[in-house]
Amino acid sequence: MAEPYVRTRIAPSPTGEEMHIGNLYTALINFVWARKNQGKFIVRIEDTDRTRYVQGSEQRLLQNLKDYGLDYDEGPDIGGDYGPYTQSERLDLYKKYALQLVEQGSAYFCFCSQQRLAELRQQQRKQKIIPPKYDRYCLRQYSKEQALSLYQQGKPAVVRLKIPQNQSIEFIDEIRGKISFDSSLIDDQVLLKSDGFPTYHLAVVVDDHLMKINYVIRAEEWISSTPKQILLYKAFGWQLPKFVHLPVLRNPDRSKLSKRKNPVWVSWYLKEGFLPEAVLNYLALMGFSHPEGKEIFSLQELIKVFDIARINPVGPVFDLVKLEWLNGEYIRAMTDPELKEKIIQYYNRFFNKQLDKDLVAKTVPLIKERIKKLSDYWFYCRFFWERPISYQLNLQPHQELLARIIEVLSTLSNWTADEIGSLMVNLAKKQGIVTGKFFMVLRVAITGQKITPPLNESMEILGKQECLERLQLALKHKG
Repeated sequence: MAEPYVRTRIAPSPTGEEMHIGNLYTALINFVWARKNQGKFIVRIEDTDRTRYVQGSEQRLLQNLKDYGLDYDEGPDIGGDYGPYTQSERLDLYKKYALQLVEQGSAYFCFCSQQRLAELRQQQRKQKIIPPKYDRYCLRQYSKEQALSLYQQGKPAVVRLKIPQNQSIEFIDEIRGKISFDSSLIDDQVLLKSDGFPTYHLAVVVDDHLMKINYVIRAEEWISSTPKQILLYKAFGWQLPKFVHLPVLRNPDRSKLSKRKNPVWVSWYLKEGFLPEAVLNYLALMGFSHPEGKEIFSLQELIKVFDIARINPVGPVFDLVKLEWLNGEYIRAMTDPELKEKIIQYYNRFFNKQLDKDLVAKTVPLIKERIKKLSDYWFYCRFFWERPISYQLNLQPHQELLARIIEVLSTLSNWTADEIGSLMVNLAKKQGIVTGKFFMVLRVAITGQKITPPLNESMEILGKQECLERLQLALKHKG
């Protein structure tokens, strides 16, 4: 049953890196839950960390989403009713709400220097105070009026949230159930930095409220941030959204999926020849099980059957081998013309290769059952475009055989796979050579490779003249 008025969002940071596969997983669940409930999926750019900001990153992140078909309803490039959707364009809003919290006593100005804060942390470490926390020096030192006066005079300051002491902060996670935190273990978080930019905690709460986000669906690493944000919602008197913390994707050895161990950028999967729909299908299986036990299903089918309650909070294993298998299944489910177009578009986009459409069409039936990724096509079929310049088998001991093959094939008038195969089998018998060994020599001489699509069909596609010329080159090769 659809829930009324569901609004979800993702908020990537433009730090120069491509979108992480884990962020794509989060985006997928946000997208699907919004579509499931006839709601809206929003993209917001969190660019307030100016030390990590990289020009042009925003466009790449948005393109990543579009490449995978996760079309958003509101965002920085398409607008919407609750913009702007880039945080650096919303600074006045954050300042307004931070000062509101100071005025009502829920937050306070802090004028401490970085040196004092560093000395405080060092002192607390020596005293084994865990976790180290700000000591509220400025809250004790200045009255609210004094602090505001200093701030208005231009004294550099941050705004800190005044965390209530000895309280249990509880919330319901839609996957994990009740979660509680002891407020005494939470530091007085900085909300507004001295440069006027907000920290994550203030910006995310203000933006989610003003943009009417009522489902906050994000990775489990943000669980520890949730109590701080709940305190902000309560301080403002705003209704809490529902919180959903997704499991972190893991390697087969159960370690956290990271760029040190595996390819994690979503653009890598596209360039490697994975189909966007297959990647999304595989990500959907991360912690979620189809009600009918299916492993292969479309995005539209996922939207129909998806339920947040069916997500398992235990970190799912992201297995590249399993993804390759699934991708291969998607490839085999295509019609030959569909696969032809995918291959042509893929090599044009990522390698700037203009492949001959007719030749691709002829070769697709030969490799469709073999390839798992679009990039496998070139591994199998490169020889159709490029004559071999090296050979994976030493052909020197087979010079007489190659000469005989040339002689026999030259007489063949009906150049078809069946006729080629029949003629070569007979020749192998006459020469007293095991068929497998005979065809390996012929295969390598024609293609340069030991592993290829079916040889007879490949030779038919190449044509008689091309095959004879290649055999002559192999005969002359001295390597």
